[in-house]
Amino acid sequence: MRRRDIVRSCLAAAAAMLLASGPASAQQAITLHGASQFNDDHAFTKAMVKFEELVKQYYGKPINFVLHKNSELGLEKQYFEYMAQGKAVDYAIVSPAHMSTFSKAAPFIDAPFLFRDLDHWNKVLDADILKPIADEVAQKAEVMLIGYAGGGVRNIFVNKPVGNMTELKGLKVRVQGAPIWSKTFAAAGMAPTVIAYNEVYNAIQNNVISAGENEAAGVEQMKFFEVAPHLAMTEHAITIRPLCFSAKTFKSLPADLQAAIVRAGKEAGAYGRKIESSEDSQKLEALEKAGKLKRVPFAGRDEMKKLVDPVMIAYAKEIEADQILAKINAIK
Repeated sequence: MRRRDIVRSCLAAAAAMLLASGPASAQQAITLHGASQFNDDHAFTKAMVKFEELVKQYYGKPINFVLHKNSELGLEKQYFEYMAQGKAVDYAIVSPAHMSTFSKAAPFIDAPFLFRDLDHWNKVLDADILKPIADEVAQKAEVMLIGYAGGGVRNIFVNKPVGNMTELKGLKVRVQGAPIWSKTFAAAGMAPTVIAYNEVYNAIQNNVISAGENEAAGVEQMKFFEVAPHLAMTEHAITIRPLCFSAKTFKSLPADLQAAIVRAGKEAGAYGRKIESSEDSQKLEALEKAGKLKRVPFAGRDEMKKLVDPVMIAYAKEIEADQILAKINAIK
């Protein structure tokens, strides 16, 4: 009898523990962690805040978001690796260049001279031509591209005036890590080098390089104008910055939250594009008016594009994206 009583007591205690813990566990809200290299004023951060707001609206249940700003969790390259591993970062806006380890095709989303202008860029995104690349990234990296932010026009910031192809020749310029960037800039006659984003300022200051390339938001945020106050208006790229979400995290979430994330991602990406594309020229005008930056008209863009086009065609064929390139070029 004593043994039976002990067993009953143990079972009763276990049941009590389950009853006590069950409701509390059910009431615990899910927490999602985001990451941004930038502060509250940057378009990427604003897009991720919008994503949070939309998810809360569409999900309609308690959920927590923690957005780690100002490179608290490292740089975009690390964010993507964390999302692929399903740890530390659940969502972030990441340059496609940082996805090249997992997908050769990913940097093609953001390659130089891919888009004619902002109107062409918007039409390509609306047509969902980049879906095959997003599918490859999801399959190989287990990171979902749930929306597309960006819209900044990239130019070259330099420590001396550069306004034509002759002055551009041999320019030591920092480029992103994806091979297509080094290949295209070399084809245009420059001397590209890959340097971590947070080391560019010091590299120019110490004459390791003479230039870098970025959109207005990055030039402003990183204060590149302090060491390279001349902006050569090459307009060589229009950014696409995917809003990414960890597939490992996504699979662990309830179906209604998954639906909210997919819906919010697309809308937050469009919101980010609208902000950055509209703010781009405003930021440059403000910097120039304050005497911090001087825009230098660039006379050789067409010539540069002719030199770069064969590299782009060969690259697209190499990564089996030649049909995507053809569709992009066909959009009027």
